[in-house]
This record gives sequence, structure tokens and C-alpha cells, in this order.
Amino acid sequence: EAIEKAPHRGEVLLLDRAALEIGPNAVLFTFDDGGASALSTAALLESHGWRAHFFVTTDYIGKPAFLTVDQIRELRARGHVVGSHSCSHPPRISHCSQQQLEREWRESARALSEILGTKIRVASVPGGYYLKRVAEAAAAAGIEVLFNSEPTSRVERVNGCLVLGRYSIRQGVSAEAAARIASGDWPPRLRQYVFWNSKKIAKHLAGSYYIALRKSVLNKIACKLSRRGLGDDACSDAQFRSSSSK
Repeated sequence: EAIEKAPHRGEVLLLDRAALEIGPNAVLFTFDDGGASALSTAALLESHGWRAHFFVTTDYIGKPAFLTVDQIRELRARGHVVGSHSCSHPPRISHCSQQQLEREWRESARALSEILGTKIRVASVPGGYYLKRVAEAAAAAGIEVLFNSEPTSRVERVNGCLVLGRYSIRQGVSAEAAARIASGDWPPRLRQYVFWNSKKIAKHLAGSYYIALRKSVLNKIACKLSRRGLGDDACSDAQFRSSSSK
């Protein structure tokens, strides 16, 4: 509701079958992983007349707490965009071999295309580990728009693939902060940018140790939420793209 009332917010857009153009101050909602909570998230967005992009990790389709084939089709039928989030959600996709990298995009796009009966044009990078070679492999698999996790409004093209950053709205972020980000206010965006780049350095220096530590922390948080009766949905994150300047 705060985002809906945010001043200077542009139109909420979808990037899919139509022209891949982003207007001034446009807002694009994205949700990663393909968890079962996508259906309740979609219903909430629909109550505001909005639709979103849901990126699915295809090796997990039909597994507990993840979307089924029928649910993926339902999301699409309700007007949302379904895209690829890789096959296996590798911990550090930018460190995959070229062969594995190509498979992650090619096979995930193929699986979703068979489910939905249409070409998959949009994807997001799992884990926040982005390098140019990740976009090159996505472009080779027919992906036309690739979201990474960098909090920026800059746009680049890699072999014809449009690469976009995103701003995260995580558990605990206030409604006011979300509205300010959607409005294009630079202070909250700058804070995300500084934090993200600090984390990027930590990832680079710590390597696999960073992943192990993050997994341990997230498991502890999940246990606390479970004890409070909040369940998996309480851990859901939203990310959105706004095309106004950072």
C-alpha cells in the first residue's frame, strides 16, 4: 500500500511478450526461487492491480515448499511473468564451468518453455554472483532480459541481452523505506548500493566460507521464525527494479 501511494512512482510494468522498453520511473516487481508462497504473493499484488515476475529454479519444481507445474501455469494464466532462475541454483553461478553455465540457462529455459508453451525471455541470476560471462551464457540460451542483484538503475547490454539491477525489499524493511525506494529517493538506494558492494568484497575474499556462514545464519533465522509460527513465507524477499536514477 505504501508503494502504491508513493509520490513520483511510475507505472508498474512487466517485461515479457511486448516490447522490452522501460519508461521513466517504472517499477518492476521480481521474486526469485519459485517457492510455493508465490501464489499468496501474487494474490496480494493482484489486489492492487499489479503483476510481477516470478523466477523459478526448475530442478525444484514439484518439491516440498516449491511451485508445482500446475501452479506455474496458474501464475502465467493470472497475468504474471514466469522466468528462469537457473536449473540447480548453484551457490556461485559465476564460478561454474562454461559447460555448466550454459546448461543452467539452456535447460531451465527449455523446461519452463515446455510447461508454459512459450519462449522464456526473462531470467534472474541466483545468489547474486554476477559476471559478464553469466549474461553471455544467458543470451546464448535465448534470454533477452537478465536481472542481477546489484542495486542500481544502470542498464547494460551483453550480446543483445538487457541486464538490469534490482533493489531489495527484505523482511524487516519498513513500508516507508520501500515507498522511498520506489519513488527514486537516492538516500535509501545509496545505502543499499554501499552495503551490497561491501558484501560483494566479502564474498570475493571469503569465497566458499561466506556461503557456509550465510547458510548457517539463515538456518538459525528460519528456526526462530518457525518457532514463532511464521513458517517459510515469513522469509520471502521481494526485489524490484525502478528505472529512475540511483
